[in-house]
This record gives sequence, C-alpha cells and structure tokens, in this order.
Amino acid sequence: MRFDQSIALFSILREEALRRDANDRAGAASMASEDDDNKPRKKIAHEIGQDLSLLSVDELGERIALLTAEIDRLRAAEVKKRASKDAADSFFKS
Repeated sequence: MRFDQSIALFSILREEALRRDANDRAGAASMASEDDDNKPRKKIAHEIGQDLSLLSVDELGERIALLTAEIDRLRAAEVKKRASKDAADSFFKS
C-alpha cells in the first residue's frame, strides 16, 4: 500500500469514527430525555390517616383539592343513585 493510499484510508476511517461518535452522543442524549419522559410521574394520592407532618403546605393544598373533587364526585354519584332508586320505588309502588 502506498503512503497516499494509507493517508486516504486513514481519513475515511477517521471520518467514520467521528460520525459514529457523534451518533452515539446524539443517541445518548436522546435516550436521556426519553428516560426522563418515561419516569413515572408522582401521582397525588392520599391515604386516610396518613401522617400529615411530612407534607408541605403546597402538598396539603393539593390533597385538599383532590379530596374536595372526590367528595363532589361521590355526591354526584349519590344523587344519581338516589334518583334511580326513587324512580324504581315509584314504579313498583303503583
């Protein structure tokens, strides 16, 4: 192999190595952002009787909002159930 052929081959191999390295870095950065996206988000939940001393003021507010929304949902379900029950009772009384 002549010297100029060796230089040309070296240049080609160097460019391929640089391209692979750039692709590896881009893939690693992409995977890092994908890992962040795939992390489970902290779901707000409240357990009755839970120790509240560990919660911040903001977390307490979130829990109150969560529980208030759940109470509203329960009341709406109760109204629907009561209406169904009243309609059934009325139908079978006649």
